[in-house]
Amino acid sequence: MTLPAEKLITINDRGARVATTFGSVTSGGANMVFIKKLTASTSSTLTFHNGTSSVVLDSTYKEYIFTFNNLHPSADDAVLQFQANAVGGADFNETITSTSFRAKHDEGDSSTSLAYQASGDQAQGTSFQPLARFFEGGDNDGSLSGQLHIFNPSNTTFVKHFIARTIMMETDGGANEYYTAGYFNTTAALDEFQFSLASGTIDSGDICLYGIL
Repeated sequence: MTLPAEKLITINDRGARVATTFGSVTSGGANMVFIKKLTASTSSTLTFHNGTSSVVLDSTYKEYIFTFNNLHPSADDAVLQFQANAVGGADFNETITSTSFRAKHDEGDSSTSLAYQASGDQAQGTSFQPLARFFEGGDNDGSLSGQLHIFNPSNTTFVKHFIARTIMMETDGGANEYYTAGYFNTTAALDEFQFSLASGTIDSGDICLYGIL
C-alpha cells in the first residue's frame, strides 16, 4: 500500500476518523482518487450532485466511496441516512432493498452484542436508508466515522448495489459498528446522493467522495 506524504488516519482519545488526502491512494492494485469534500456546519443535508461544484458521479469510475470523517450530530439518537436521485430526479425517493446488523462492545466489557437491525431494513422502500444511529452523539465525545461504497451508479442495465460500514463512538468508550448492504432497484443512472440525519443537524465533520479506477 502506497501512502502520500500526509497521514491517512488520525485518532483522538474517543474517536477515529479518516483524514482526507487530496490526490490518489494506491491500495491493493486500485487507485482511490479524491473528488470532493463537504464539511458540515450545522447542516441539515450534504449533497453530492454530478457536474456540480466539481463533483463526478458518472461512468468515469465503476465504484465510488463516500467516507464519513468524525461526524457529530446536534442531539442524541440521531440516525445518519442517505438516498439518491436518478438523472433528472429531484425527490430523493429511489426504491431500495437493504439489510443491516450492529455489533456493540463497551470499554469495560460490561456490554456486548451482535444483532440484526430491523430498523435498517427496507423491502422495496423509498425512504432514506439508515446507516447508523448516534446513541450519544450530542456531546463532545460521541462521533461517527465510516465508509459507503456505491457500485456502477451510472450503469443503465443493472440495479445499483451498495455496502456500508460505520462506527459510532460513545461517551463511555464503547463502540457501535453497523454493517449495511443493499441495492437501488432501478436501471436508471444515479447521479446525486444526499446525506442527512433523520432529526436534527450534522454539526461538524466531513463527508468525502472518492472514485476507484
